[in-house]
Amino acid sequence: MKKQKKTPIRKCIGCGKAQAKHDLIRVVKNKDNEVFLDLSGKANGRGAYLCKDQACLERAMTLKALNRAFGMEISQDTYEALINTLKNDSDEPL
Repeated sequence: MKKQKKTPIRKCIGCGKAQAKHDLIRVVKNKDNEVFLDLSGKANGRGAYLCKDQACLERAMTLKALNRAFGMEISQDTYEALINTLKNDSDEPL
């Protein structure tokens, strides 16, 4: 008998919905305190997960969820870069 591999589950910090890891986008803070979207899901650093939806990112901004997840103040420029990256990524089929 072949053992089935368990699918990792993560929680979106915007809406709080638990989903399979591969259905979410990872936001990473690396050791240089740079915050960016990790589309590969494998970058080094502290990660937080968001749905592939701009509304969840905007909700996370309002709730300051990324600030809590990373223990630092996230600048407006960083949020704008995250939104632009998410928009550019969503133009391609998922």
